[in-house]
Amino acid sequence: MRDLTQGTPAKQILFFTIPLVIGNLFQQLYNFSDTLIVGQTLGVKSLAAVGATGSIMFLVIGFVQGFTSGLSIITAQRYGARDIAGVRKSMASTIIVSAIVTIIVTLVSFLLIYPLLKIMQTPPDILNQAFTFISIILGGIFATMGYNLTANALRAVGDSRSPLIYLVIGMFVNIGLELWLILGLGFGVAGAAIATVIAQLVSAILSFWHIYRFVPQLRVDRDDLKWDAKDIRTHLHAGLPMGFQSSIIAIGSLVLQGALNTLGTDAVAATTAAQRIDQVATLPMMSFGITMATFAAQNYGAKQYQRILTGVRHALFMSMGFGLFMGILEITFGHVAVSMFVGADQHRVLSLAQQYFWANGAFYYILSALFIIRYVLQGLNDSRTPTFAGIAELVMRTAAAITLVGPFGFFGASLANMLAWTGSVLVMIPAYLKTVKMLKEQHISLNSERL
Repeated sequence: MRDLTQGTPAKQILFFTIPLVIGNLFQQLYNFSDTLIVGQTLGVKSLAAVGATGSIMFLVIGFVQGFTSGLSIITAQRYGARDIAGVRKSMASTIIVSAIVTIIVTLVSFLLIYPLLKIMQTPPDILNQAFTFISIILGGIFATMGYNLTANALRAVGDSRSPLIYLVIGMFVNIGLELWLILGLGFGVAGAAIATVIAQLVSAILSFWHIYRFVPQLRVDRDDLKWDAKDIRTHLHAGLPMGFQSSIIAIGSLVLQGALNTLGTDAVAATTAAQRIDQVATLPMMSFGITMATFAAQNYGAKQYQRILTGVRHALFMSMGFGLFMGILEITFGHVAVSMFVGADQHRVLSLAQQYFWANGAFYYILSALFIIRYVLQGLNDSRTPTFAGIAELVMRTAAAITLVGPFGFFGASLANMLAWTGSVLVMIPAYLKTVKMLKEQHISLNSERL
């Protein structure tokens, strides 16, 4: 485990982030392998069917990831304050509220899946396959919740390596099962979904085992699992806004996906493949952001206020550097990666995907700043500002779908991300500047007390 309240901030941030980058890469390989295997073995229509569910997956799974990240903020703050009993209690409350939310999310998801696919104008020739795929994925949301719960708890106490190991194991399980279920048993897109759920479950089980075997700070027993209304409210207050923030952003993606669906199967397939490349390219930036949530939370709990500001400066420099590099790489070589999904003969799909890369990769520096500022604010208990920023992303993506897709077609839709990132950053900057002032004042006040 890594204590982020000690040592050189830049070094601590970088070494905590590296396993996160690798771990998030393997997380994306779940989707990457789905897309690659489905596209190469089942064809463009099946690939489009999987891609047409991407916004719904983002809506639900994004909520789960945001929710569990918010819960872990409380754990990280207590760990930074050296309150080990509080850390254990936080883990118990996390398990309780996650179990309740999992049941609710699963039930609501099954009620909304088919209506959402229809509202999004999913092309009729891929509707049934899309419904099959997303139904299985969301039926296994408990596995996704379990893995994200344990992974975020481990990161909260400074362990970003173990979640990576168990995610890698799950990824190989996923690939093996997909090949067997799709090629061997002929399950089609259902096989890809089943393999993903089982692989996530394997990662979750291994992560729980690791905690109970090696991390006594997070190990809970029956007595710890008693209902504590105050602590439950504290965790819900931290987790729900971050979950809803992700869902708010996803609603904009749903609207945009609906506009894309009107452009035909080739546009959906191009978006599906390009987004897989885009998700991999943005991993370093997202990983730096996740690191900064833990860094800010631990140091806030330890009252290391000036250290937080130093860490933010270092993280922005590193993350924006990665963003510029990955943007150039994506624009230059992205079309080669897309051809792996759809084949080199799908010229229209490849041309559309290149438009997507130009509209996104050239603006990764904005996304870098967005991730750092958003996660720092969340790590400092500011859930309101990131939520307003999420609303800004919703508005900008919806505006792009309404105003740009008609006159500019696919390229207009591709500009939606850049507009959303810009709107979100502009919303957060005033709150961040206010936070900087607050941290400086607390630093001065603390030094005065010590004197």
